[in-house]
Amino acid sequence: MLKGFKDFLMRGNVVDLAVAVVIGSAFTAIVTAFTNGLIKPLINSVGGTDAAQGLGFKIFPGNPSTFLDFGAVINAAINFVLVAAVVYFVIVLPVKKLQERRKRGQEPGPSEPTDVELLIEIRDLLRAQNQRDEDRS
Repeated sequence: MLKGFKDFLMRGNVVDLAVAVVIGSAFTAIVTAFTNGLIKPLINSVGGTDAAQGLGFKIFPGNPSTFLDFGAVINAAINFVLVAAVVYFVIVLPVKKLQERRKRGQEPGPSEPTDVELLIEIRDLLRAQNQRDEDRS
């Protein structure tokens, strides 16, 4: 059972996905800091009823929990657009171009395993299976 889990983790696409998630999280933190530190103060300077609170207004003037913060919504939208743009231009577009080149035959695709490599893998799997069967008996 643990060997199967180890094999699953060591597959290339799982490791690549984990790296992508970590890099995506770090990049999102950078964009969030940018929008919170630079963009949000600009939006908040437009003001509302109280410029210190940001762009918005209170539904009930005496109750601060009823403040509708449009600045935070605009900030989140800008954050999303920036992250989506970087993902598109840094990841999606280059991968699409690479796939198009492979279709036209300009760029070689991933190599297929040879017959010998497949036979060696089958032999090793059968040997491991036989070893497990002998250990159980």
